[in-house]
Amino acid sequence: MPNGKNLLENEDKAWAAFKTPLDKDSLLVFCQDVERLLRINPYLVFKKWEKIDARRYRFHAVNHSQIHAFNIETDLQILTTSNGLEIHYALGLKSKTIFAVEATPEGSKLTITEKYKAMEADEHLSRLHEVDKSLTKWAEEIQDYLVYWQRWSWFIPWRLYMQRIWQPMKPAARRITYMLLWISIIEITLISLGVIIYFVEYK
Repeated sequence: MPNGKNLLENEDKAWAAFKTPLDKDSLLVFCQDVERLLRINPYLVFKKWEKIDARRYRFHAVNHSQIHAFNIETDLQILTTSNGLEIHYALGLKSKTIFAVEATPEGSKLTITEKYKAMEADEHLSRLHEVDKSLTKWAEEIQDYLVYWQRWSWFIPWRLYMQRIWQPMKPAARRITYMLLWISIIEITLISLGVIIYFVEYK
């Protein structure tokens, strides 16, 4: 080994799998929108998304999955596979993210696998702060998104809102919008209840 150091023989990897209500073909189509998949991750704050060609993108985001946020700035190469797709990273610790789709009796199953580049052991330890710890939460968010997509994607205003307003939002803005929406619903409910009580008591 170079310099007498131990080179990690295999890529480190992490994975998460979950069931979805979509059938296999619908899930495969859904996964083709790579920007949407990445933007669903609640720990990524996008700084730049640029399309180079049909299967390549330039990507810059801040990852908040670690105590100290770190930058991800790299080109992405998208490869379509028989059961999903792969995102290959030109730079950074992560080498690729694999989306694999399987059919199930209830719908489908999506497995997300993230692989990291093999490197010398001491370099690996020195770069632990660049490890993306968002996978579990990201998988949960994609699963939730797919449940709502199955239920509401037929409703054009909802679909347009999710694609044109919700998707470009920063994760913090989504949380604030969600809270304000529920506050508004509660206020409308209380006002309506007050009106009903007034008519019952005084009319």
